[in-house]
Amino acid sequence: MSTERRVGTVSRGIRCPIFREGDDLASAVVDSVLEAAASDDGFEVRDRDVVCITESVVARCQGNYASVDDIAEDVRTKTGGKTVGVIWPILSRNRFAICLRGFAKGCEKIVLMLSYPSDEVGNALLTLDQLDEAGVNPYSDVLTEEKYRELFGENRHQFTGVDYVAYYGDLVREAGAEVEIIFANHAEEILNYTNNVINCDIHTRARTKRILRSKGANVYGMDEILNAPVNGSGFNASYGLLGSNKATENTVKLFPRDCRELVNEIQAEMLKRTGKHVEVMVYGDGAFKDPVGKIWELADPVVSPAYTSGLEGTPNELKLKFLADNDYSNLSGEELREAISNAIKDKPQESLVGNMVSEGTTPRRLTDLIGSLCDLTSGSGDKGTPVVYIQGYFDNYTTGK
Repeated sequence: MSTERRVGTVSRGIRCPIFREGDDLASAVVDSVLEAAASDDGFEVRDRDVVCITESVVARCQGNYASVDDIAEDVRTKTGGKTVGVIWPILSRNRFAICLRGFAKGCEKIVLMLSYPSDEVGNALLTLDQLDEAGVNPYSDVLTEEKYRELFGENRHQFTGVDYVAYYGDLVREAGAEVEIIFANHAEEILNYTNNVINCDIHTRARTKRILRSKGANVYGMDEILNAPVNGSGFNASYGLLGSNKATENTVKLFPRDCRELVNEIQAEMLKRTGKHVEVMVYGDGAFKDPVGKIWELADPVVSPAYTSGLEGTPNELKLKFLADNDYSNLSGEELREAISNAIKDKPQESLVGNMVSEGTTPRRLTDLIGSLCDLTSGSGDKGTPVVYIQGYFDNYTTGK
């Protein structure tokens, strides 16, 4: 039997140059990976390693930017520019505030409808205990801003210290529009104020649009704002403003587009220069929840906008502790190791979902799992590692050197 590898999955942040618009990203990524591999603390490139690039540098190299004025013009064209309902945005200075400024510049009044007690990704306006104490039912009760303040006063975000109700209201007024803020968790409520709506929810957007359009509303999701160029701006045909980030006080960097060509080019160049077939993906937000603030990441519309074909599917793994505690509970030592190794070698290639021996192995999509690993590895601060190189992800207990 081959010698077992003593190290399993390894995730490495790869330090790269500071990328700028127009850079040849594919060549720079390959160069950075191979320079890291050849360094003193390097590694050997192997088949089925995974090269992962954060969406941010892809969009930057593409020059996929738009201004507040571009957003305003698109909103004005699509909604008529009078009173517009803006419903269920996330509470974020980086992700949403600059988009709201553009919305406000494109209309006369905004009715801002916030979900409560938290937004879609877990940023809390209120706690459940506060609702209980006030006798408020978030599933049915609609609150005005005045009632919200009467019942709950000022509530600042646990991590940012921002009172988002005041912050968003002031932002709209500073952009020249009137604002009215309400709190409600059923989409139809906005139709008591206006028939022109921009729904800002991310993962529930299709349902929200369906509900409102069935009532005759003129509805655009954030995925339909800047889904085409405005005055030569950047755009994203699939996701519009979803996945965008603040670039400057007056511009947003949009989610990258047309990434499939990039990942295939990097894969081909790695094969040419190393003889190894690696997988490649572009990643955004991972999918994990902060245990203190209860915030999910998931502010991007998808974890990965593009990946090579070898990353399709879900894991097909056995739960080793289940085998050890059940099927082979009478074995130990070398006999146990041999039995489990044989079980892995003999496992069916078809999906094990629903089979007890795979229970608890998280049968999520590979790109979602790997994207979460990448997001945690690269961080969002000053690490300078927008490329993550993963080895051993497809190994198992039997994989030899």
